[in-house]
Amino acid sequence: MKYPKYFGIAILVILIDQAVKMLVHYNMDFGTPGQIKVIGDWFKLHYTTNPGMAFGMQLGSEYGKFILTSFRLVAMFGIGYYLYYLINKKAHPGYIVCIAMILGGAIGNLIDSIFYGVLLNNAPYNAPTPWFHGQVIDMFYFDIWEGFIPEWVPIWGGSYTALWPIFNIADAAIFIGVAIILFYQTKFFEHEKTQKEEEEDEIQKQFIEQK
Repeated sequence: MKYPKYFGIAILVILIDQAVKMLVHYNMDFGTPGQIKVIGDWFKLHYTTNPGMAFGMQLGSEYGKFILTSFRLVAMFGIGYYLYYLINKKAHPGYIVCIAMILGGAIGNLIDSIFYGVLLNNAPYNAPTPWFHGQVIDMFYFDIWEGFIPEWVPIWGGSYTALWPIFNIADAAIFIGVAIILFYQTKFFEHEKTQKEEEEDEIQKQFIEQK
């Protein structure tokens, strides 16, 4: 039951993420006209799409998104194998849960990138193929501040921007997983250190007995 328990967390994140995205796509208007206020002007539901990496960044070439999606696919298998390794190694349960959340989030957004260009027809107009060029659906918007940035500000100066990016369930799962790991890293890896010391003590004990 150890594998279904942790991989099930990843699957649950994927299912919730995809269900929310479908509800948004089929029940909300795109952009500001369809925006729904949940907590005043502070927290809103805002249907938008992200064609590239986090915060809307993109790779420059024509096949940049294809390269990015392919990289995400490889990373997904890497994280999946790492989760399998941690379960077998009997790492700290909290750490394993965090990795499972990160895996679920990574797969959730990967599904958008691979399939949404075909299933939802949301690939950019200049994409060489809709496959692997789908845009990720985002909807949670914490409107801390938005407006025009003064011209003198480097890079972003003169542009209209929002202080907080719009994100989805998959993004939240990844962020929360990473944040918990950073916050509890001493506790998580202390367990690993203790386990390693126990293994070394056992090896030393066997060596003494053999002598």
